[in-house]
Amino acid sequence: MRATAVREGGTGEPERTVLHCARFRLDLSTPVVMGVLNVTPDSFSDGGRYLELPRALERARQMVEEGAALVDVGGESTRPGAAAVTEAEELRRVIPVIERLAAELPVPVAVDTRNAAVMRAALAAGAAMVNDVAALSAEGALDAVSASDAAVCLMHMQGEPRTMQQAPRYGDVVGEVRAFLRERAGSCVAAGIGRERIVVDPGFGFGKTLAHNLDLLRGLPAIAADGIPVLVGLSRKSMVGQLTGRATADRLAGSLALAVLAALNGARIVRAHDVGPTVDALRVAAAAAAAPGEGGA
Repeated sequence: MRATAVREGGTGEPERTVLHCARFRLDLSTPVVMGVLNVTPDSFSDGGRYLELPRALERARQMVEEGAALVDVGGESTRPGAAAVTEAEELRRVIPVIERLAAELPVPVAVDTRNAAVMRAALAAGAAMVNDVAALSAEGALDAVSASDAAVCLMHMQGEPRTMQQAPRYGDVVGEVRAFLRERAGSCVAAGIGRERIVVDPGFGFGKTLAHNLDLLRGLPAIAADGIPVLVGLSRKSMVGQLTGRATADRLAGSLALAVLAALNGARIVRAHDVGPTVDALRVAAAAAAAPGEGGA
């Protein structure tokens, strides 16, 4: 289930879902994997592993070899309880990595940030997508993306990272998340960001209990029915630990199960730490779900 990222000028089949990411055209006719590259000291899963530029570049290349269709570079942890970092520090962490990867990799590079200044610098450095947990709500964020030709992922989050898990509440989590994502997508379109550049993310674990997360997983078909590609981030998250009792490093099996369920429920992009196994799991799921005569190797 490896994606095809076609540079500007390439040909594609019009019936396919194609995401416009600057000079890339990403085929989402089957689900693809976004590789996670955190250049932070405190991310919940891989914090501190890729702080040095050579190690970050090596990991990104490895993820592409394993089948990643995008690489997502983040310089600020948004795990529950995480403290904010300064703008200068975030820029110092991510810009050298994005500059090198954008010049080298054959797939789009995304910047995972909620800071408008970091967005602008990353886009200037070659980022082809902005992945924003705050859905471009910060001052200047909408303008930063609308002035580019990059894609954007709009995520739902109740509250903010330091406090979001203290007491999340919803009357109808699927309906409320869906309405929020519709509103933010509409704001993007009104600002000049074409729908072909927009992805939405229901924000698993961002101001949600386990019950909310499971309801969202079941409700993905409703969110996908709005016609904008859905991205999910489920890899190694606390919901896997709650369901299995496993520590963060031992959550691969649970993460793969959630990735497959999300893809079968309509997700088009699966954000994952374990790229190779996730690519394999999605490929098998796609073959099993294909219409007769379409799933053979």
